[in-house]
Order: sequence, then structure tokens, then C-alpha cells
Amino acid sequence: MRALALDIGEVRIGIAVSDASGRVASPVKVLPAQEVISGARSFRNVIADYEPDVLVCGRPQTLSGEDGPQAERIMAQAERIASSCGLPLEFADERLSSAEAKRILHQEGLSERDMRGKVDMVAASIFLQAWLDSRD
Repeated sequence: MRALALDIGEVRIGIAVSDASGRVASPVKVLPAQEVISGARSFRNVIADYEPDVLVCGRPQTLSGEDGPQAERIMAQAERIASSCGLPLEFADERLSSAEAKRILHQEGLSERDMRGKVDMVAASIFLQAWLDSRD
């Protein structure tokens, strides 16, 4: 079972994908949010290339586990994206995934400027991996 993960932001959406066995998550790319939401060719190509069985979107929650201020908007966008792709939708806790992604990229020697655009796809791979691991 291949899963495609989206870290939905206002400007960019990070994309990650699992291997065909559904065990390992990898970052794929970052696309402008409007391209993903509108189903532009760039996003349709990602869907065609990876042929996912499920869409996993990050659910922004507070540290106490409640939905954060962005949750309603992001969940509505995720539902529209999943519907337009004809994929079942799951949500994953994305708390601290961006901070962890920045830490990883910083360890790899990237500056804040070089990280821009990469954080979202790495964050998507982090919460996708946690989602995959929870299914075992």
C-alpha cells in the first residue's frame, strides 16, 4: 500500500511518499499550494508517477493534542484534494514535524535560506513515517 503525504501550508505544500510496501517514507517535492489545491498538472503528475492508495495529510494540533487554529482550513482543503484525486483520506499528527525537519536539514549543513522549500517535504516524510509505523 503506497501512501502519499501532504504537509499543507498557505504558500507551499510538501509532498512525501511511501515505498510500495508502505514501510518507508521519503520526501518527494514541494509545490505551490494553489497548484495542489486546484489539481494542476504538476500535482496530477505526482499522483500518476506514484499511484498512491491513500492520501495522508498532516493535522495541525496544539501540543495538548487539540486541533490548532489552522486545522479546520487544512482539513477542508485535504478533503477537497482527496476527493478530486479519488483517494481515501487519513490524517496524521503533524505536531513538531516542521521543527524536526529543520533540525535534520540544519544537521545536514543547510542554512535557513537553503532550507526554504525543503522543510515542508521533509516534514511530510516525518509524519508519514510515524503514520506508517503506527499501522504495524
